[in-house]
Amino acid sequence: MLTSPRRFDTVEADVPEIEPDQVLVRVAACGVCASELDMWTGDADREFPIYPGHEVSGIVEQVGEEVAGVAPGDPVGCWVTERGFADYVAVRAEHCLIAGDVPLDLALAEPLACAVNAVDLADVRLGDDVLIIGGGFMGALVQKLVQLRGPRRVIVADTRSEALERARAMGAGYTIDVTREDLVDTVRSLTDRVPSGIHAADVTEEDELGVDVAFEVTGVQAPLLQIGDVTRMSGKVVIVGYHQGGNREIPLAQWNWKALEVVNAHFREVSTIMRGMRTGMRLLREGVVQLDDLVTHRFTFEEIGDAFAIAHDKPGGFVKSTVIMEGTSE
Repeated sequence: MLTSPRRFDTVEADVPEIEPDQVLVRVAACGVCASELDMWTGDADREFPIYPGHEVSGIVEQVGEEVAGVAPGDPVGCWVTERGFADYVAVRAEHCLIAGDVPLDLALAEPLACAVNAVDLADVRLGDDVLIIGGGFMGALVQKLVQLRGPRRVIVADTRSEALERARAMGAGYTIDVTREDLVDTVRSLTDRVPSGIHAADVTEEDELGVDVAFEVTGVQAPLLQIGDVTRMSGKVVIVGYHQGGNREIPLAQWNWKALEVVNAHFREVSTIMRGMRTGMRLLREGVVQLDDLVTHRFTFEEIGDAFAIAHDKPGGFVKSTVIMEGTSE
């Protein structure tokens, strides 16, 4: 448990007792989510102690008497809301998805569900021009899923050269280093067609420029001021970044005038989360989506503080950290 800013303490607890509709899962791995970093730094509006950990995978140890479809020994990715950095978690059976042959340190069902639902809600269509601002872990997930939908071109923008190299390796047609290139000018130079559904005679040169769908996957202020400039008239702005630490400013007059569709790609309904998890795990099990290039840092249970520190500092080579409950760190 997190007892104070940047301090984890290990506590002994009883193995959870399961309800008739639950299963007991022996945790194999639990990912560190960016949404938990404000808890770790003490910037969240929550009292300590805090029990983080919601990106859980593991092995089913025991099932309740009402459970069908999941059996002891099954490898699963789970949806839990907290207490994932533990030896065992009690989970409703319907919140466990079979992982099959997917290595459990890569069975990231919950974050994959977030990306699946974001891309589905954005409704990227065949031939669309798509911009992804932010090439970190979630941005990379969004990119992998967007590319399955047949866009005309995918553009990834970031401040880190290695993130852009990774985006190109994953199939991005264009990348923009915003520390050296102007985001707006570069995107406009790459998008020069009349938007679909609009008669060419009714479109000005300004209307023609910009992507059909722009994903913001940074969670910081700066991209919000420019994303309207790089999105075409009546295009979509999709907010995937998890915005913490106070209010944000947006140029709403511009967004109004351009008739932008603003998509809030965050979800709290359990049914929606589970739909995304089912889709994501199907893609993982069949190898349509692979995450072995994104989980870059693994830590033992005793090194959980280091797992959070590196997720916060994001040094060179970092994409995603996870805590392995069994085995050695890499």
